[in-house]
Amino acid sequence: MRLIFTANLISMIGSGMNSAAVTWFILQATHSEVSLGIMIALMTLPTVALLPLTGVIIDRNDRRHLMMGLDAARGAIILTVAILALTHRVHLWQVYGMTMVVSVGFWMFWPTLNALVQELSPEDKLLDSNSLMLAAVQGGWMMAGAVVGFMYNHIGLGGVLLIDCASYVASIACVFHVRKGRVVVKHPEREDSGERPTKAVAKYFHELREGYEYVANHRPALLLGIAWALFIAAMMTQGVLTAPLSDRILHAGAVGYGWLNGGWAIGALISVVYSSRLIRRYGAHRSVTITMSMIALSEIFLPSARWLAIGVAVLFIMGSSRGVGGIAISSEMMEMVPKHFMGRVQNTFFFLASGLQIFTSLLAGEAAHREGLRYAYWIVASMYVGAALAASWPVRDRVQQLQSSGTAAD
Repeated sequence: MRLIFTANLISMIGSGMNSAAVTWFILQATHSEVSLGIMIALMTLPTVALLPLTGVIIDRNDRRHLMMGLDAARGAIILTVAILALTHRVHLWQVYGMTMVVSVGFWMFWPTLNALVQELSPEDKLLDSNSLMLAAVQGGWMMAGAVVGFMYNHIGLGGVLLIDCASYVASIACVFHVRKGRVVVKHPEREDSGERPTKAVAKYFHELREGYEYVANHRPALLLGIAWALFIAAMMTQGVLTAPLSDRILHAGAVGYGWLNGGWAIGALISVVYSSRLIRRYGAHRSVTITMSMIALSEIFLPSARWLAIGVAVLFIMGSSRGVGGIAISSEMMEMVPKHFMGRVQNTFFFLASGLQIFTSLLAGEAAHREGLRYAYWIVASMYVGAALAASWPVRDRVQQLQSSGTAAD
């Protein structure tokens, strides 16, 4: 687990620097929030096509090997564009293309990582393991955004991409030493499943259908997954807004962008200190409802900030809330979903998040460009409100069941 934490932290720092540098590069090249919305949409298009199919791959292969392969492929692509940038031959379409291909690896890497953490953690330690892993993800990713804000003017896009490549090499080295040999999660045989297909393609689609049936037949997992999808889509759509907030409203440039991301990063890291205690006290669903509501309120207020310090403070609150909410969702999902279904169940909701993100990122970019940044923030806030409502539904159902049980006992 220490090796996975280290690999995750290093990898997310590199990926976060990549994302922040590409965002700032595109904004400076086009001066348009619409271009950022197009970038987010392009990141998602190939993912939408592949996500429904990759869950079976995650559940049927050694997740450690899969993580190393994904890191190696992404590192090679990024290195190519880094060389083009350093030799001043990079074009905007090449940056868009790199972002599209790398995002496919990222969206497959994330559920693979979660499935491996679930596989390696004892059931009574899932919440603590998730706190540690998501602290690395959130803190590393957003801290990288802060670093880029301060370094971008000195090393440019090419230098940032080279650092990202080095982070993939370090991540692969850590994951390689997690364990030895090939290990695949055992799939229990079901007596009631009838005759199972034996051919590879038929077996593949049979297992794919099993994953969708599991989601459809387990309402708590379905509702929590919808909250997860809205949460992820809102978080990714936020990438359209933070750079324009620094540039257009706060007039703080790349350095302000770094401070804003730094506020989010510190909040995400600090949340690991108290998230386990808060989630155990209030429950996963209620914790998600509270934190998503806090982020929604912050999104509504943020465009009114006129000083950088206020913007950083609000993003600190948002990062902390995002940390608790993300840990609560992942941990609860790991507890309720069997290990051999984890890849397929996660990818179902990542697919939903990706499709939603295409629409919301373009909508937010267009709203920010034509109507004003405030309207784009309202769009993202409404998505967090939806996540809060979806997470609260199982809680209301459970309260009603307890009240019914109490009435029957009387």
